[in-house]
Amino acid sequence: MFKDYKLEILYHDEHLVAINKPTGLLVHKSMIDRHEIYYAMKMLRDQLGGQWVYPIHRLDKPTSGVLLFALDSDTAREMSEAFKAHETQKEYVAVVRGYVTDSGVIEHALKEKLDKIADKDANKDKEAQDAVTHYEALAKVEIDKPVGKYDKTRYSLVRLLPKTGRKHQLRRHMKHINHHILGDTKYGRGEHNKFIRAEYDVQRLLLHCTSLEFKHPYTQEHIVLKASLDETFVKLFNAFGWNEWIQ
Repeated sequence: MFKDYKLEILYHDEHLVAINKPTGLLVHKSMIDRHEIYYAMKMLRDQLGGQWVYPIHRLDKPTSGVLLFALDSDTAREMSEAFKAHETQKEYVAVVRGYVTDSGVIEHALKEKLDKIADKDANKDKEAQDAVTHYEALAKVEIDKPVGKYDKTRYSLVRLLPKTGRKHQLRRHMKHINHHILGDTKYGRGEHNKFIRAEYDVQRLLLHCTSLEFKHPYTQEHIVLKASLDETFVKLFNAFGWNEWIQ
């Protein structure tokens, strides 16, 4: 899938580089997906002529969008601290099941999700951590076809603003309020995933990081990075009449 794939570079200076990560691509090599030979760190490094890159934050493998790297360890440390201090803002869009109320805040603590293969502390019991997500409904659609027990099917396009950075936070929070993200094979609803695959050829998680805002650690400039939607999103938005939200 990613052989000869050229990453879309959104921003590049002497300290930082950002890409529009495609769905299905790991950020870095992982014990969880040992069979995967393609991951963003290596692909970007090769694309930059061997320049080493340092991931500052992460996106789940099935999530697409803005992904920021540092080009040196000092910048990586500075930016990591900015993320920890909530001095950055990420914005996502997602397509979810049901009609979402206009806007709201999800405050639901989440237990840290550790993988038994990749994390030696996975079996240690930890307290749930505070997790906060702001959401806003952007558009809605009703489809005249049954899914599950309903005669018609309703979906919403939502904007998601995570205020904390817990693992799988957005996916778990949308499940918590019963508006599962479409295409989510871990936290979603199988009947809806099956429906969008059959009707709209959606083979991915419908979660995309549209923008990242932060203060440049050296110039102090306010940086806003934006990542366009992929073909799957565009085709679905056209089918749902959500053309105005295509970036």
